[in-house]
Amino acid sequence: MARGGQALARVAVAVRAGAAPMWWAGLLAAGTGALLPGLTGRRIGLTAGAALFLVTAAVVALARRGRYTRLAAEATRAARADFLQDRAVTLRVRRRAHRWWLLGAFLAAVGSSFALPGAGGLWLAGAGAGLWLKALWLGHRERTQETLWWVRTDWLAKGPAGKPVKAYRSTGIAAGDAAPGGARRR
Repeated sequence: MARGGQALARVAVAVRAGAAPMWWAGLLAAGTGALLPGLTGRRIGLTAGAALFLVTAAVVALARRGRYTRLAAEATRAARADFLQDRAVTLRVRRRAHRWWLLGAFLAAVGSSFALPGAGGLWLAGAGAGLWLKALWLGHRERTQETLWWVRTDWLAKGPAGKPVKAYRSTGIAAGDAAPGGARRR
């Protein structure tokens, strides 16, 4: 970038990017899996899947909260030369980077239905729900602190709280085209 600026992506948008594809792929895999009788039967498979959904959603929503909080507390103001990436671009880049992983998870979820019908799909949907809950938590923190958090796009490969991320940048609540939590502005 000219004059030392960096391309920045919203942290909440990066978290939220995987939620919808995982949710819908999980529901599709669970629905497909529920059509199979499986080794354990539909009732046991779907009951196990419901438990997996709840546990996975909770684990994903609560994972790495301390790191997010620490990075947000140490955030520095974004420079005037920094480029704030659009929400749609961040979603497209993050989803494209993980499409093969999602396809593999979908196929594994459908394949697991031969043993536990629907359980693998509900597990995948639970991971998507957990990411959505984490984005809501981030949005609540952004609203209460009236600050939006951004991460450099070249650090985003391992996620918005991954090891390469050294610090967040912050802006006022009106910056960018996404609302707090990563949703579209209305």
